[in-house]
Amino acid sequence: MENDPLSIVLREDQQKLIADYEAETGNVIAVAPTGFGKTVVMGELSRRSTKPTVAIAHRHELVGQISAAVARAGVKHNIIGSQNSVSFCIQKQINLFGRSFYDPRAPCPVAPVAALLSRRARLVRWSPSIGLWMIDEAHHVLSGNKWGTGVGMFPNATGVGFTATPIRADRKSLARSQGGVFDAMVLGPTMRELINRGSLCEYRIFAPPQSINRAELVVGASGDFSSASMRQVAHKSQIVGDIVSHYLRIAPGKRGITFVVDVEQANEVAAAFTKAGVPAACVSAKTPDAVRDQVMRKFEAGILLQLVNVDLFGEGVDVPAVEVVSMGRPTESYGLYVQQFGRALRTIAGKTHGTIIDHVGNVQRHGLPDAPRKWTLIAEERGKKRKRDEDVMPVTTCTECFQAYEATTATCPYCGHKAEPESRRSIEFVDGDLIELDPATLAAMRGEVEKIDGPVPFDVNDPRTGAMAKHWTARQEAQTDLRAAIALWAGVQRDLGRDDAHIYRRFFHTFGVDIMTAQTLGATEANQLKDKIECY
Repeated sequence: MENDPLSIVLREDQQKLIADYEAETGNVIAVAPTGFGKTVVMGELSRRSTKPTVAIAHRHELVGQISAAVARAGVKHNIIGSQNSVSFCIQKQINLFGRSFYDPRAPCPVAPVAALLSRRARLVRWSPSIGLWMIDEAHHVLSGNKWGTGVGMFPNATGVGFTATPIRADRKSLARSQGGVFDAMVLGPTMRELINRGSLCEYRIFAPPQSINRAELVVGASGDFSSASMRQVAHKSQIVGDIVSHYLRIAPGKRGITFVVDVEQANEVAAAFTKAGVPAACVSAKTPDAVRDQVMRKFEAGILLQLVNVDLFGEGVDVPAVEVVSMGRPTESYGLYVQQFGRALRTIAGKTHGTIIDHVGNVQRHGLPDAPRKWTLIAEERGKKRKRDEDVMPVTTCTECFQAYEATTATCPYCGHKAEPESRRSIEFVDGDLIELDPATLAAMRGEVEKIDGPVPFDVNDPRTGAMAKHWTARQEAQTDLRAAIALWAGVQRDLGRDDAHIYRRFFHTFGVDIMTAQTLGATEANQLKDKIECY
């Protein structure tokens, strides 16, 4: 393949992801966080490929970004799309590199999936020549949907898809054996790893009181909230004013992206920002490429401080100048939540952290985005209740400063405020923290444990009570093993610098039971919990 490589040095983790991909067979989905540089990897794979390659954007808006990544790798390529799209990509390459890598005769095109599908009949003789397809935001790709149909146009090719979150709101599997198109999964670094080494910045979350009523939202067939219910709930709320007032209170003067439910509300929010002295623009999928590019340049230069949109910047778009994200669009999709959150995590000079202002409860619904997740390609059987990821701790919000943090911490780490529990007589109200229980409740719980640990209250030699005595003894033996497992787990937590209150809360949120109640479980439940703790 003809190419003219520019000076690109791949990071070690990018090289590893490529090596892991090359070690697999069939179609591979590569998982790496927002900010990892997935389009850089796509460009490098285009450069390395000895076969004709097509780079597919899942949306029209991302063609220019992927084309620039392929150009940065020095690969001459065609662009399948409208003349406006081609001209936009050419100009973008000239602005970035001083020259264009567009070549309509090149065997390796870049295309949005919609353009491929609309030209399917005309491309039927060319499609079999492709040996490798690549696609961004690969969690969209299922056999039979438009993305799956797009990659299915290339019968002689294998493929690689890139995503930060290999799950779907509708819980459909991405595995070929379950209706997807992928045969293997490779994993890049985690978001927390990228933050720790400075590739992404730290974050602070603010969750002011919500003016929308999430209880009125309706989940649609996609697994996310329906557009109609979001519009209805959002438009009768105070969220427009909330977004502007809390931005002015928390992050005045910082460049931000605001996500809202529809274009009408985007225009309202942009107008409200402008009226408050914050230069803002509403950008949508219908905004012409040239106009959008001009808006982005003004944003990066600080002439505009707010970009208000409806999901346009939620997936794939690289907007490195963002310092604050305001969430005015509720979502049941963990993938969309992480994508929106990640817009604020790109590093720029002078930026110490990204700020998230969540007006719609997304953080409490999904947890912190850098919490460890166990990604698997094969999905659970559909119809079963989705299991909670035990590694992901629930999030609470400080009632004083409105900042969000893991519920394992009793005191706000930002302002030091400690909320008074609604009740000290129930373990649920204190998040499993035994220290917070009132003395009478704690004494009663201890009495139950002492009862189990005491002498067997049945005569093992009496035929009428012998079986009960054996059950009691089995329970005591199971409890001995369980408590050893709890002690070992707690010791690890203590080595990590966590105090007793934190350990109690983390145990409760991880295993769904508090430490004291765990010591009263029957033999079967105790053994099951012991196994979970040992596998943690």
